[in-house]
Amino acid sequence: MRALLFGLLAFSSLAMPASAPAQDSSAIVAARRSGQVGERFDGYLGLSSANVSADVRRHVGAVNIRRRALYSNLAARKGVTPEEVGITAACSLLRRVSVGEYYLLNQGGWRRLVAGQSAVPTYCG
Repeated sequence: MRALLFGLLAFSSLAMPASAPAQDSSAIVAARRSGQVGERFDGYLGLSSANVSADVRRHVGAVNIRRRALYSNLAARKGVTPEEVGITAACSLLRRVSVGEYYLLNQGGWRRLVAGQSAVPTYCG
């Protein structure tokens, strides 16, 4: 899988979801800052808190639907699975996590990024 991920990284810039952090709704941005929403290792947004409004849940769902469509389209073109594309996209998305924001790696358990730390897994290179 490691070799496949490195191969997919070549087109990871293409795999960037339309809802990259700079383009997220104000509800998502605020939820990120408050620790309710974070990036996941699989390329999707996740709810890092149980106290999330229905509006934020709706926005997260909409972002993830768009990401899934993008990952599926790219996967079909590249002959890989949408999951592999999502994991590759996560390598780029996790680089954008700001200090104080939450993220989830494949080992489980939400983490809060602190200064001097990286949210990017070692397999991302």
